[in-house]
Amino acid sequence: MDAKNVLGGPLQTCCTNPMTGFYRDGKCNTGGGDFGAHVVCARMTAEFLAFSKARGNDLITPAPHYSFPGLKPGDCWCLCASRWQEALEAGVAPQVNLAATHALALEYVSLEDLQRHATEEPTGHGS
Repeated sequence: MDAKNVLGGPLQTCCTNPMTGFYRDGKCNTGGGDFGAHVVCARMTAEFLAFSKARGNDLITPAPHYSFPGLKPGDCWCLCASRWQEALEAGVAPQVNLAATHALALEYVSLEDLQRHATEEPTGHGS
């Protein structure tokens, strides 16, 4: 199965350092067990990380039992589409890599909002 990105092309790699994705394959792929829809490839900012932690999702502290290294500003990560939308509404949405953001994100956020937050450069290795 070849996943598509929000632009209709093949889904590109988001990041491999740290290794991201629901399946920890570097891509924002999704499937039946991914209830959070981790499909938005975003570059972390201090503002977003603080916002997420305040909302009960600490992305800063490592959680080795989930193969989670902990994130810092500048890292790229596959975010839950609903969390990105929530951050957008709060004015702290991080930039996104459109080519590495899964098409399913469009069920949660608008392409226009994603495009307004698009990075000019690739966000991770292999993009």
